[in-house]
Amino acid sequence: MASYSSLLPTAARGILSSCRPALRPAPMATFLPGLQQVRAASQARKKDQKASKKKKGPREFKQKDLKDMQQYALCDAMRYLRAFEVGREPTSAKYEVHVRLKTRRDGPVIRNMLRFPHSVQTESRICVVCPPGTRHEKEARAAGAVLVGEQEVFDAVKAGKIEFDRCLCHPDSLDALNKAGLGRILGPRGLMPSVKTGTVVEDIAVRVEMLRGGTVYRERDAVIRVPIGQLGFTPEQLRDNLRATIEQIKKDAAGLNDRITKEVYEVVLSSTNGPGFSLNGEFKSDDSPDPAVLQGV
Repeated sequence: MASYSSLLPTAARGILSSCRPALRPAPMATFLPGLQQVRAASQARKKDQKASKKKKGPREFKQKDLKDMQQYALCDAMRYLRAFEVGREPTSAKYEVHVRLKTRRDGPVIRNMLRFPHSVQTESRICVVCPPGTRHEKEARAAGAVLVGEQEVFDAVKAGKIEFDRCLCHPDSLDALNKAGLGRILGPRGLMPSVKTGTVVEDIAVRVEMLRGGTVYRERDAVIRVPIGQLGFTPEQLRDNLRATIEQIKKDAAGLNDRITKEVYEVVLSSTNGPGFSLNGEFKSDDSPDPAVLQGV
């Protein structure tokens, strides 16, 4: 029996054969180039995503360009700050210096203590962890420590009563301190005693007296903040204390690892209730008042 297509005219059979779909699929090789391109694009996207996850923020702290800032001589800054402190109690207001550092985010921080040429009379509150009932406890209390003992100190810290600026520990109480688990509380505040920081000492009384007579400072977010003078200081006294502060910080920076560099980028003078004035390194300018009028309260 003849097929249906054989009954059609020759021209119709040609058109029908051209419209008939192919019985065999196209070779697989024709699809491979397109498939490889899709895979390559997918792998490229994954690499970009991994690279974006690995990218971190800037390695150095961002500092303002000092060329665009107005800076002041020391006497000029003191004149404006004294105006802000008018009517304040002389004993409750102090000059403060903020030393901005050019440093990396992942580097070590500067932490030390200094003695000023002119005492700022900052009463440091010292806590001492030592065995109760020993001569170390008596000597620490006599030297002026505000909190002394073991369990007494542990209970106060766990209760959130951290009313001290520095914490020392005697070697005999170091195990008890570690077992108390105060590192998560005192560590973030920079108060946890350790051998590396020199706060685990035998001569408790000597160290308490030294800390009470000096000023402890610590770098935070590339800035070191230190009270450097009473409001009644003369410009010369403030200058001497400022020089001592900068020199000590430079020594601290030089004593770090050779691969770590820290530089003093900016020095800002402020007061307890006043704003900050960026210093240009000069003692006085042509428009500065007589230094004699910038003293007393």
